[in-house]
Amino acid sequence: MGLLTPVLRSRAVAALTSPHGIDRYLEQVNPMWAAHEVRARVVDVRREVDVPGHPAVTTLTLQPTSTWAGHRAGQHVTVGVELGGRRVTRVFTVSSAESNAGDRITLTVRADSTGPGSVSRFLAEDAHPGTLLHLSQAEGDFTLPHRVPERILLVSGGSGITPVMSMLRSLQRRTHRGRIAFLHFARSPEHVIYRDELADIARTGYGVDLHVLHPSEGDPYVSPAFLERLVPGYRDVPAWACGPHSLIEAVQAAYGVSTSSTNEGPLHVEYFKPPKPVGTGGGELTFARSGRTVANSGGLLLDQAEAAGLRPESGCRMGICFSCTVRKTDGTVRNVLTGETSSAPDEDIRICVSTAEGDCSLSL
Repeated sequence: MGLLTPVLRSRAVAALTSPHGIDRYLEQVNPMWAAHEVRARVVDVRREVDVPGHPAVTTLTLQPTSTWAGHRAGQHVTVGVELGGRRVTRVFTVSSAESNAGDRITLTVRADSTGPGSVSRFLAEDAHPGTLLHLSQAEGDFTLPHRVPERILLVSGGSGITPVMSMLRSLQRRTHRGRIAFLHFARSPEHVIYRDELADIARTGYGVDLHVLHPSEGDPYVSPAFLERLVPGYRDVPAWACGPHSLIEAVQAAYGVSTSSTNEGPLHVEYFKPPKPVGTGGGELTFARSGRTVANSGGLLLDQAEAAGLRPESGCRMGICFSCTVRKTDGTVRNVLTGETSSAPDEDIRICVSTAEGDCSLSL
């Protein structure tokens, strides 16, 4: 494929293969041949967490097609799988160290029944060596700078460890000579993702000050005093934090930055799971294109649209990928990540992290 790639990407070939495109024909011959699209074959499956009564967590090793351009540590991809006769997508962070074109990568996936098709449950429980996936190129700004400071802090909670581990693995491969403080929060020792790898890091050091913590129910994640004890002078240490909303809010408060910021001063954050909406509802939601109107429950607009039988585009379901962006034509909405409200007409909103306050109309 290497020598043929420039030819297959030419305008002449595109014209000859219209309207389907060259990749549709190549896929019929060999699923791993592609001129433009990115596909990947699962080559290894490893269960990370298997606690009875809790969602499984699985790491998939993927061999992408030669069209894969590589990724920076912390970035994510949109994964498409064929389920129920249609292609459904979800966004996942690449958990392996930064990659180059054509390199193998890993995705670590927690089974989740949220949303139609449950891509995550299929990947975590049913994918096997040989399974073919469709990928986007890597995206996202939650990344390390090209010149990494000598001293950094990494903070993660639950599945939010995946981009942070990509960063740590990349720094280890670069033989980073500074100090890395790494705090990870998990429900219990059995729920720790990458438990064996983290135990090895704790035992050997590798320039990493590792703390795996299991807060009790209701305990705060972090406080200024807590961080100062584990990471002296932390306010001057560049930090990258990923996890549920409660963890991110606690880290932001400790750094003294606003909860509406994802990149303020030395702190860089990414929400791995948005907070549950606390809106009171009221009024009606109008889905203009489909001609449906339902009572506004106060829940996330994406959830309410799906409950009404609609199937809007969505990916990450946490406000990262923007694939669920929809035009709001009328009404007031609140972003559950930032708490900001807006009543501007004809604005684009991310319905996976937005609720409506009263009547609202969407172009769905």
